[in-house]
Amino acid sequence: MTKPNAQSGSPVAQGYRRLYGAVSRLVHGVALGANATGTLMVLMLVIVVNYDMLARTLANRPLHGTIELVQFAMVLIVFLQLPDVIRAGRLTRSDGFLVLLETRLPRVADLLRRAIDLLSFIVMTMIAIASFPLFFEMWESQDYFGIPGVFTAPWWPIKLTVLASAILCATVFALKVLKPGSANTQ
Repeated sequence: MTKPNAQSGSPVAQGYRRLYGAVSRLVHGVALGANATGTLMVLMLVIVVNYDMLARTLANRPLHGTIELVQFAMVLIVFLQLPDVIRAGRLTRSDGFLVLLETRLPRVADLLRRAIDLLSFIVMTMIAIASFPLFFEMWESQDYFGIPGVFTAPWWPIKLTVLASAILCATVFALKVLKPGSANTQ
């Protein structure tokens, strides 16, 4: 009977790492795609606002619904880009204590990071659970926002984006918690 190489680990550990890597690549790809969509929405928003400004200034003909489009797009942009921000570790937080702790007690710092990610997973899961009925309510009622006759848009795309983003954020946090080995190595 041969012992597995200490570098490679047990077959179960190797299988877990492969599965984790495949799921992680898929989730990260979806997060990058959502981020890219959010970035394109920022570009669209810049074009709409500049067009409105030029139309007001040059022709005294403002683009109707600009304010509503900006409100609509801002929520979508934030929730489309949030999963990738979490994935990349760029979420605003104060981790000075963790950095200091990491120099002296790296395993404790790793455990604390995973605990924070677990709490974040729970919060994002609760947001997803709370968003689920709101999405279906807006889908069924076809409720809208805006000024009838000027500009209106349905609420359900915003609710769907919030729901999908919360699910994706929870998944990213779960991957951070379940990452094989140290949480510090990326």
